[in-house]
Amino acid sequence: MDILDMDARAQSAALEKGEISAVELMQATLSRIADVNPQVNAIVSLADEDQLIAQAREADNTPRKGWLHGMPIAIKDLANAAGFPTSRGSPLFAGQVAKDDDLIVARLRAAGVIVIGKTNTPEFGLGSHTFNPVHGATCNPYDLSKSAGGSSGGAAAALAAGMLSVADGSDMMGSLRNPAGWNNVYGMRPTWGTVPADPVGDMYMHPLATSGPMARTPADLAALLDTMTGIDPRQPLTIASDATLPSIEETPQGLRIGWLADWGGALPYEEGITEISSAALQQMAGLGHHVEDVAAPFDADAMWESWIDLRSFAVSGLLGMDYADETRRKGLKPAAIWEVERGLNMSARAVQRASATRSNWFRKTSELFERFDVLALPSAQLWPFDVNLVNPENIAGQQMDSYHRWMQVVVPAGLIGLPVVNIPIGFGAKGLPAGIQLIGPRGSDGALLQLAQHWHAETKWPERERPNL
Repeated sequence: MDILDMDARAQSAALEKGEISAVELMQATLSRIADVNPQVNAIVSLADEDQLIAQAREADNTPRKGWLHGMPIAIKDLANAAGFPTSRGSPLFAGQVAKDDDLIVARLRAAGVIVIGKTNTPEFGLGSHTFNPVHGATCNPYDLSKSAGGSSGGAAAALAAGMLSVADGSDMMGSLRNPAGWNNVYGMRPTWGTVPADPVGDMYMHPLATSGPMARTPADLAALLDTMTGIDPRQPLTIASDATLPSIEETPQGLRIGWLADWGGALPYEEGITEISSAALQQMAGLGHHVEDVAAPFDADAMWESWIDLRSFAVSGLLGMDYADETRRKGLKPAAIWEVERGLNMSARAVQRASATRSNWFRKTSELFERFDVLALPSAQLWPFDVNLVNPENIAGQQMDSYHRWMQVVVPAGLIGLPVVNIPIGFGAKGLPAGIQLIGPRGSDGALLQLAQHWHAETKWPERERPNL
């Protein structure tokens, strides 16, 4: 087997046994990047080759730090990795080299990883389509004329194209789920609070986004998640979680899966999305699980209003200072300006109302999870679209009223911090990948990974269908 076709844990085991060296793995990785990254544009800010080979040689000659010892990774370009630029896809930050690692990167390095560069992301991570004026657009490896999704589009495309075996991502509005679905890989948004952000700025008011793992197998997801998790005593809202890898092979029996479909007609889907999703759920039922259609459990419009208000409130807090400076404001893309202006013009009462709606939805899910172990939705409402588009303007004839309305299907889980695993479910009529979100109650990360592993053992979509690059 080609060294780059191995999953991350297999690479790790081969390194530990001395069957391959870190130098060999690094050379193969850099060769693959040289071959395919010019077409895909997933990895940016790549470090000097000689320096990376030297780091790999050092890894070969030093005791193992952890399971990632000597393995290459590129960090999403929203996070700081010491010695690498953190552009956030914005000309305002292009070329600014990070002095320190963010917490998640420090945890990966402590496990022995070698950071080789960054993965591309939309400007400030806004919008599930990876393009920006600093590094350009990331193309879908399965069709270079299509979007790779986002905001973890660079990470997902790099995995699909064999440039990385695992990757980090982050998710506010589907950024670990949509690109995973569109690139035939796995992506996980963990229970909010299990993977701490950095202890900077406000740590109470904006619990929407989280970092998480991406991989080509659920077992690799679990291994990387276990490396990322852990309480940070400097932060008030982090929570402890059990390791997920030790139980990954436990086969779940007869799970009750609630299929939310199009949310009672509230969510428009492009032709083929419902069909491929339904077929995957029928296949899951064939594995011994019980799939049941679920009527719309909550007002979709109320949930959407809560989401966009809380999101704009959060974004205005992150980018408000840049917006206030008229010179820097010119460097913000229209979507960022729209978010900031909404947030700045929002009353405290509006924020409270949005949070109350979120609370009501969480209470409703508590009832749902008495009936179901898992809830399911598509990972995206449409197939990968033209890479040159800014954002889709309509789905199935329904006009989208904002730059991100086409991503509404990811809001139910993200709004209340539930864990979600995207599983790849195959390819549509035009050869483009799709995925399904498996959503569980808070703290069910390990159970979701077991279900994903059960699915993977039967389907192995990332192995069966690789991009032709």
